[in-house]
Amino acid sequence: MSPDTRAAVLGDRTLAALVRVADVDPDLLLTGFAGHDAILDARLARAEVLFTGWGCPVLDADALHRMPRLRAVVHAAGSVKGHVTEACWERGLLVSSAAAANALPVAEYTLAAILFANKRVLEAAHAYRAARGPVDPLGRYPAVGNYGRTVGLVGASRVGRRVLELLRPFDLRVLVHDPYADPAEITSLGGEPCGLDELLGRSHVVSLHAPELPGTRRLLDAPRLALMPDGATLVNTARGALVDTAALTRELVAGRLHAVLDHTEPEVLPAGSPLYDLPNVLLTPHVAGSLGRELDRLAVTAVEELERYAQGVGFRYPVDPGRLAYSA
Repeated sequence: MSPDTRAAVLGDRTLAALVRVADVDPDLLLTGFAGHDAILDARLARAEVLFTGWGCPVLDADALHRMPRLRAVVHAAGSVKGHVTEACWERGLLVSSAAAANALPVAEYTLAAILFANKRVLEAAHAYRAARGPVDPLGRYPAVGNYGRTVGLVGASRVGRRVLELLRPFDLRVLVHDPYADPAEITSLGGEPCGLDELLGRSHVVSLHAPELPGTRRLLDAPRLALMPDGATLVNTARGALVDTAALTRELVAGRLHAVLDHTEPEVLPAGSPLYDLPNVLLTPHVAGSLGRELDRLAVTAVEELERYAQGVGFRYPVDPGRLAYSA
């Protein structure tokens, strides 16, 4: 992992737990496989498990050749696509990810965004700031509220399913679109399976939880954004590439749609983007995922996975290579 990742994720308590579980040198931080060093080569030759995080170098065939005893990779973060290669699966490595732990704060952020969007909290706050005096919310927003609203979730991913679970206590109808999900399972979770275009046309809030794949780039283009009802809100905590930024900007500048965007394309919008100043847009700088204390959950999850491996028990959160083609 990168030095910054180690500093953020591996606190003293978690590092102590890691040392209790495994024969590990807590001072050894590997940031790349380039070059050869006799001491490092000897350590790599003994390695049975790699404990990885953000910034992990790519585990290609050359890297694996230096680790003949390697049997598993435990990732203290979400997606493993950045470092786990086909060579890892050909070796038969066991791979675990803390993606399930990272999904929790994203789902919590999404829940708050949905409830605030239907309540028009952002718009009301801007109006109050501008008025510096009394505001008539009932007169301004006669149709606001969460009761009886329809929410559309695009993607039954870990985050999407957790959002579906968190929405259960509320008087909302939840539509779910995911071409890879079992419709019966979606129904059992409290959602209503739905085609994408129908979901967009029926939902007051649309929340994106699909991975970035060749087939999902600009999934919400101009024609699909046009399907959303006037006043609907788009929430994006997934990937900015799922949305046509120019088309969405036109809709938002016109005031027809609202948005809560934790991801955009580009990831940091140009300083001159109108989205920074629009009263119907909430932009956040990629804060939905694990931050601060939430990073402890990632490390604890990874250490628990390592402990399961040491006990000869299967991972609780294994990565299925067969699903990587259509997951994050």
